[in-house]
Amino acid sequence: MDVNDLRKQILTDMKVELLSEFDRNFERKAFFSQKWPARRREGKGSLLVVRGGGGLRGSIRASVLSDAVKFYSGNPSAQIHNEGGDITVTAKMKKFFWAKYYELGGKVKYKKDGSTSKGNIKISEDAEFFRNMALMKVGSKIHIPKRQFIGHAPEVNKAVKKIFDSTLKLRLETVIKQGLK
Repeated sequence: MDVNDLRKQILTDMKVELLSEFDRNFERKAFFSQKWPARRREGKGSLLVVRGGGGLRGSIRASVLSDAVKFYSGNPSAQIHNEGGDITVTAKMKKFFWAKYYELGGKVKYKKDGSTSKGNIKISEDAEFFRNMALMKVGSKIHIPKRQFIGHAPEVNKAVKKIFDSTLKLRLETVIKQGLK
């Protein structure tokens, strides 16, 4: 039994199992048993999964190193959502918020005579949200609550122990069977 092969197998099994568990956190809307704070405004689905299968949930990756598994995300908003914290409103952000506002129908359409209909004035809740964000002053702070989806937890330790024990057991059974032949 090659120890390096065994180590690589255990780390690979950990990568697969823990990637699956971290993905399930989005279904649970929790970091294992710790529920995420509710959204401030109502919306469809989970806050971190709003964009379908992509976005934050689809960005989680893992690499097997020589003696560990590294989990990461290339999504620029991953860290602030996972750890929580404050972000500072910039002019670029305000520009983005205005663009989202207009994209979501936040523009009043006028008739040729200059009047509007009631249907044109009413904007969606999402558009209203982005309008309010765009009206914030540069330098204002936006608090992002912690909605952890990846990291250390007792459940991770249990999964690692289970993977280690089962992989080691399978390897030993294989070695014993080969030794009896």
